[in-house]
Amino acid sequence: MKFISYSSGNGSRAAALVDGRYVDVNAADPSLPVTLKELVALGAAGMAKAAAAVKKGTPLSGDLRILAPIPDPQKVICVGLNYADHARESGVEPPPEPVFFCKFPTAVCAHDDVIVLPKQSAQVDYEAELVVVIGKGGKDIPKEKVLEHVAGYCPGHDVSARDWQLNKPGKQWLLGKTFDTFAPYGPTLTTPDEAGDPNNLGIRLRLNGQTLQDSSTTQLIFKIDELIAYISQVCTLVPGDIIFTGTPPGVGMARKPPVFLKLGDTAEVEIEKLGTLRNKCV
Repeated sequence: MKFISYSSGNGSRAAALVDGRYVDVNAADPSLPVTLKELVALGAAGMAKAAAAVKKGTPLSGDLRILAPIPDPQKVICVGLNYADHARESGVEPPPEPVFFCKFPTAVCAHDDVIVLPKQSAQVDYEAELVVVIGKGGKDIPKEKVLEHVAGYCPGHDVSARDWQLNKPGKQWLLGKTFDTFAPYGPTLTTPDEAGDPNNLGIRLRLNGQTLQDSSTTQLIFKIDELIAYISQVCTLVPGDIIFTGTPPGVGMARKPPVFLKLGDTAEVEIEKLGTLRNKCV
């Protein structure tokens, strides 16, 4: 099933897509939480209860303002150089262990929100990514138990200021990746039963309708179970944490000549079975 967070005027609320329309989870069953972050914390049993409840609920009317699935994640964790075909494009050897960095939660934005191109950067790049949303939290999660801790998957866009990331003294990886609006994801969270194998999904990015990235998560160097097991050695994952899992080849800085985002551009990230994330640059 696909879930969203939407703005109610009094904060975010969780809804599910049923027959092309959205049904509020808590309205369908008041014993269920109001927000999607609270819902994913219940684990697979809670998500299944919500899926059953909304099938009998009343669809919401009017236009909804859709938020990021988890509008306020505690952690936004990202993986660098995690596609074999992207490593070949970059002319580097794949790392022996996954390499992580973070974005601040203030970088998070939603489907149809704008990406704000900062005046401080002239080299803002695009990166289509599969995003994993953590459901049940945990520490030292073994690989064979990882999927018990995954609430679902979303299309994501790791926007990157390359001149900050690569050319500043000491290389400002964190700051180059975490300008406000540099972590769009959504519009929906797709549950694992509907998404299928997360390591076998087509992924592509279109810029103004032109496909610039086109690959598959089969190219992931470190699979979803490996990533989550590795991270959880270090920090406790909590419900609603999100993980950007790396980007395939075709990024702007690798093109000749380079292609960077400019005012008025529309970027779309499409992932098989998960849907399409769309954002305009302003």
